Amino acid sequence: MKELWYRIWSYVGHQFRSWNTGGEGIHSPYLFYLVRMLIYDENRFYCWRDIEARRRKILASKQMVEVTDYGTGNQTDNHRCIADIARTSLERPRVAQILFRLVSYLGHVQQRPLRIVELGTSLGITTAYLAMPDSRNHVETYEGSSALLDIAQEGWEELGIHNIDVIEGNIDDTLLLGARDTHARESIDVAYIDANHTKQATLRYFDHLAKSKRSSSIFVLDDIHHSREMAEAWRQICQREDVTTTMDLYHIGLVFFDKQYLKRHYKLRI
Repeated sequence: MKELWYRIWSYVGHQFRSWNTGGEGIHSPYLFYLVRMLIYDENRFYCWRDIEARRRKILASKQMVEVTDYGTGNQTDNHRCIADIARTSLERPRVAQILFRLVSYLGHVQQRPLRIVELGTSLGITTAYLAMPDSRNHVETYEGSSALLDIAQEGWEELGIHNIDVIEGNIDDTLLLGARDTHARESIDVAYIDANHTKQATLRYFDHLAKSKRSSSIFVLDDIHHSREMAEAWRQICQREDVTTTMDLYHIGLVFFDKQYLKRHYKLRI
């Protein structure tokens, strides 16, 4: 109950402290344009309709699955309905579409395929949004539950997505203990962290992925106001020496590393 009240209070506080000015006040031309494209652009992409149709199908599913959940920091096995999982774990369409625009824009600027790492596949809807901007991009997604991965992969087949590499197992093992050493030295362009929602795990994952960042990399943290722990993890990440600009969109936080940007923290309303 305390965490619920915390989320309500933090949301109200964010609405009062954030601003919605179309990007004005952001000094970097690149970040100004990025905000315009990310948040205030109302254009829709054709593939969103197919992804959202898949979301609706999952939300209507009564199938029961045995889920292994590492997301709270403790491994648990639960017999759960897919629709219930979808209602609590899927990223909001608005936020997932911001991620799609982010990947699209960064790929356009870099003029090359991107390496994208997602921690926490769940049912694969956000993964689809990360993968569909460009089939040449390479998406690596980490998930602990084989049952959820089966459903996610079924959806990707329906959507015709074939540029996703799945890594199954506890992320503390598959990511941190070097099971993916073949990719460890490759730079990461976009990282989306939506896995173990504890402070220590979030910081561990961020620190590990940051070893492979570029100056142009963009890291995205989900649920940064989900709890006091997550808010503290976000605060510590904002204060890191290698982090320049950060953007708090309440549901997600964007992290930039380019030394050309001022050390600034923006609160934006979406």
